[in-house]
Amino acid sequence: MSSRPSPAAPGRAAGPAGSRWEQQRSFDELGRPLRDITFCVVDLETTGGSAQNGSRITEIGAVKVRGGEVLGEFQTLVNPHTPIPAFIAVLTGISNTMVAAAPPIESVLPAFLEFAAGCVLVAHNAPFDVGFLRHMCTEQGRAWPAFEVVDTAILARRVIPRSESPNHKLGTLARVLGATTTPNHRALADARATVDVLHVLLERIGTQGVQTLEELRTYSGRVSPEQRRKRHLADALPHAPGVYLFRDDADRVLYVGTSRDVRRRVRTYFTASETRTRMGEMVRLAARVEALECATPLEAAVRELRLIGHHKPPYNRRSRFPEKVTFLKLTREVWPRLSVVSQVLDDDADYLGPFSSRASAEQCLAALHETFPIRQCRDRLGRRSRRTPCVLAELGRCLAPCDGSADELTYGAVVRRLRDTLVDDPDDVVEAVNHRMAVLAEQERFEEAGVHRDRLASFVRAASRTQRLTSLTSCPEIVAARREDDGRWAVHVMRYGRLAAAGTIPPGSHARSVVDQLLAAAETVRLTAATPGPVPVASAAETELVLRWLESPGVRLVEVEGEWTCPVSGAARRLAPHGSIAEPAPFAG
Repeated sequence: MSSRPSPAAPGRAAGPAGSRWEQQRSFDELGRPLRDITFCVVDLETTGGSAQNGSRITEIGAVKVRGGEVLGEFQTLVNPHTPIPAFIAVLTGISNTMVAAAPPIESVLPAFLEFAAGCVLVAHNAPFDVGFLRHMCTEQGRAWPAFEVVDTAILARRVIPRSESPNHKLGTLARVLGATTTPNHRALADARATVDVLHVLLERIGTQGVQTLEELRTYSGRVSPEQRRKRHLADALPHAPGVYLFRDDADRVLYVGTSRDVRRRVRTYFTASETRTRMGEMVRLAARVEALECATPLEAAVRELRLIGHHKPPYNRRSRFPEKVTFLKLTREVWPRLSVVSQVLDDDADYLGPFSSRASAEQCLAALHETFPIRQCRDRLGRRSRRTPCVLAELGRCLAPCDGSADELTYGAVVRRLRDTLVDDPDDVVEAVNHRMAVLAEQERFEEAGVHRDRLASFVRAASRTQRLTSLTSCPEIVAARREDDGRWAVHVMRYGRLAAAGTIPPGSHARSVVDQLLAAAETVRLTAATPGPVPVASAAETELVLRWLESPGVRLVEVEGEWTCPVSGAARRLAPHGSIAEPAPFAG
């Protein structure tokens, strides 16, 4: 056998960058510098507060700016075809007489949308202004252009503390921040004031490292300046599938993750889109980020598991201890019994698992003991024991080989049925537990029935998992391929359930030669007496990842050495697609 699972990569076909998944960099991935963004700052005056309730637009004002320079302005009154309430007229100074000869919204809206085309909309309390504009588009049967929107009111709440400004109203901010225009409830003046406020806000957050539109949209005061300044750690990372490792200044691995686009994913750790508290703490400790490119997402997922198991990073919660698993063991002795163990030995015993916790293993054990009356004591018994029987024997739940009342033939027959249940057909357990649940349900003992239901579910899932894993890990080699969205074929070599190689076949390439190169570079994996059990050369999590990929739609088997089969009557048929028991007992808990 080769060395045990390590952070080393599976083998990979030799070749140029064509063996990578090339992805076109979108603006969102690269980041659009704020200095290059054209903003359209808009303000509306209306007859009321809700377009849905019949309020209409009376004035639109907008200013187009880029890089601090004004590119153009848009202003017009709008005839609302409805009387303007007196208090609105007093507030805005816009009267019914002023709008009587103004154009209707049906002609104003197309002109504004043309003016704002290609811009990022900015408004103070954007839901109000954008909500009116969207409503008018819907009313006229026009498609809303799906503008990106920045709300200066929200941004100000995150940037300007109450100690500096008593509130975040436009008039107050314009005064506190020194705007050159005073808001007066007229659309163009208010838009000009909003431009000044926007520029001050952008200047302030620029000192915290916010330089792109993407960073602006995810900006949050909860992200510390120190954390935001570390965004440069992602600059040298690839736009490709792979694994990334955060390391501290002592080069210790803090966290391991995976993504189809490593650079894009790592950048999110320095923005408000990362909300996990422990990740913020991890980023503050990080000194660098290391990336390992992978040919396929499956290779990336497997590498992640191996690296987490190897380094045991403190900020990873899952998969840190792949060695901490539990099995059920059917012992090989004169009077076999079931035992919960943490290690698989080369002792010719039958094993069920692995289980992720001892509690789930004990649930499964209880379901089996309820069905098969084999002994539960841990004593070593000879062929002819003469001991006082236990309580289980008196209750008829144990054949009691301890007091000599059980003969080897009868006991052996029960053990053979138990072994068949573990490796082939779970029906004996399912029927016995379902019967017990039905009896309890008739007696309205629903909580007890629920306990038996959970035991049955634990057993069926474990049996299905063991049968599927054992089938795959018994195959010396499987080569399989699947066409991906970019037209390439992803190819994987699996040996005894371990990913040994991963690569891609670009369109137009000679497939057989690429597969041969992949096989030549694949990791050598051999079984020995030191590697028994359902998952002999990889962690259960890795083999399950491989199995899930093999069972996914579109996968084609290229080569299979050995037999990859599962019993027709196996436990998998008892599971519904979402993992629950397909045929539960009819009771209401």
